[in-house]
Amino acid sequence: MASEDPERAKSRGKTYPPTYYSPSYMVESAETMWTSWLVPMIVVANVGMFIAIMYVNDCPKKNLGFEGACVAKFLGRLSFQPLRENPLFGPSSSTLEKLGALEWNKLVHGHQGWRLISCIWLHAGVIHLLANMLSLVFIGIRLEQQFGFVRVGAIYLMSGVGGSTLSCLFIQRSISVGASGALFGLLGAMLSELLTNWTIYTNKAAALFTLVIIIVINLAVGILPHVDNFAHIGGFLTGFLLGFIFLPRPQFGWLESRNLPADARAKSKYTVYQYVFWVVALVLLIIGQSIYLLLELHSQGLHFVIENIGLSRSL
Repeated sequence: MASEDPERAKSRGKTYPPTYYSPSYMVESAETMWTSWLVPMIVVANVGMFIAIMYVNDCPKKNLGFEGACVAKFLGRLSFQPLRENPLFGPSSSTLEKLGALEWNKLVHGHQGWRLISCIWLHAGVIHLLANMLSLVFIGIRLEQQFGFVRVGAIYLMSGVGGSTLSCLFIQRSISVGASGALFGLLGAMLSELLTNWTIYTNKAAALFTLVIIIVINLAVGILPHVDNFAHIGGFLTGFLLGFIFLPRPQFGWLESRNLPADARAKSKYTVYQYVFWVVALVLLIIGQSIYLLLELHSQGLHFVIENIGLSRSL
């Protein structure tokens, strides 16, 4: 990374010389590197939430011993459920459900839409938490440094909701928790950022191949038992579309063109294909949300009909 140019220093961060090169891409002049604080705060919030979950869980007091003894009893009420019940070193399913896990019946028929967001901040165990937070640090800090906390935070939260939405539609007999959908949203945003800013990458094929391999490996993990791959796919698709909307970079030469004489033709900030990606992604997001609402209303109506049929027969 290039050193700071004193003449280009700005109050909010460091502005580097006209262009600099990273292993896979080149950044336009006057590119500001933001200080990453949101991603570390999300990590702290998730760790704090997990501690609160374990405090509420209180295995020594509430465990009835059917699945074995609590694990790590020296932690007191923070000790984990028996491994036969939760092999990830975490709380019971009932505790997670009480504190906001995604559960289809409560969401659709209990009108508890807040679970689409609350489940993103819950984790099933220490292993689950560590895997997600390490991934968030490696993926999120780089994006926040380049695009700022507002855009990355919006992608993270909206992708988490997108993952929760798809999970809720396909998994209706068990609960779901975790930040995996939001994390896959960041991966999806990285892919769309690569495509929409294709011209600034110096090693295009290598960057695309590396990112695709990472995405495929992470999706393959979802095939394992008890892993919610629908949340992964929903989060990835949402983040992929949001990346086209939130992460386009100005094309090369745009800043320089602003200093041309008044009668000279200035270059457009974004290319035509970036605008096309933006519009298409926005339309697809609206269509996806509309389909979800229709499916939810259909599910509620079908449940209402079944209940009334059963009631009429009982009478």
